Amino acid sequence: MQTIIDFFETISPAYRTAILVTGLVGFWALEGAIPLFSFKYSKIKHALLNLFFILTTLVVNFVFAFFIIKACDFTSVNKFGLLYLANLPLWLHVTLGVLLLDFIGAYLIHWIHHKVKWMWKFHLIHHTDTKVDVTTSLRHHPGESLFRVIFALLAILIAGVPVGVVMVYQTLSALFAQITHANIKTPAKIDRLLSYIFVTPKMHKVHHHFARPLTDTNYGNIFSIWDRLFRTFVEVETKTLQYGIDTHMEMEEHSSLKNLLAIPFQAYRAPGSSKFGDESN
Repeated sequence: MQTIIDFFETISPAYRTAILVTGLVGFWALEGAIPLFSFKYSKIKHALLNLFFILTTLVVNFVFAFFIIKACDFTSVNKFGLLYLANLPLWLHVTLGVLLLDFIGAYLIHWIHHKVKWMWKFHLIHHTDTKVDVTTSLRHHPGESLFRVIFALLAILIAGVPVGVVMVYQTLSALFAQITHANIKTPAKIDRLLSYIFVTPKMHKVHHHFARPLTDTNYGNIFSIWDRLFRTFVEVETKTLQYGIDTHMEMEEHSSLKNLLAIPFQAYRAPGSSKFGDESN
């Protein structure tokens, strides 16, 4: 375990980027081989729009990287945080650290984004994608990226984790985002079995349904236990889903970069609801 932590503490940005790009390209290829939905769209044009947002996310993350490292150093030097209240073995410290980072830095802020109107306007850029595929995992307004970094800092200080654990979590988080957004068909029984612990492709696709109440379910990033614990977990047959968000279904609303960047500063539009019947598995 110490070897893994040491590796991630010293991993170069180029090496980590290579891991994530390999995942992105790999799932891109799988989408062509085993697609869940056969979309009629320009895959490259769609990807280019979404790839723009990874650039803005990288800028935000670069600016806050200094604070992330300082927060990790502070918790390590001062033994500050919940996980330092007991003398835990390394494997347990790492496991609980990843769990807490996932809860505070992913599930909790995601849930808040859906409940606070002005924050929702930043997050809904992610939901406006009507053709969910692996590149959708990159589609986050820079304002939302800022909120997520702030909650990541909060998670580090509450949990008490070194930078190696944070890098392990962030790498897993990015890979899970790619997996769960990828337009790939997964075996139903395996998907369901894994969903008792992890967020799976089928589980997360429900979250991208175009209307409530399904939009407000399955918030998890890596672990599904938070959705199950807080009763936000739902199972629905994927063939009944329609992607997007009902307030922004027009092409000029969801496929214009200028409009996507401006949405948080436009008037709030309340999402509607749709009946999805008794189609749970």
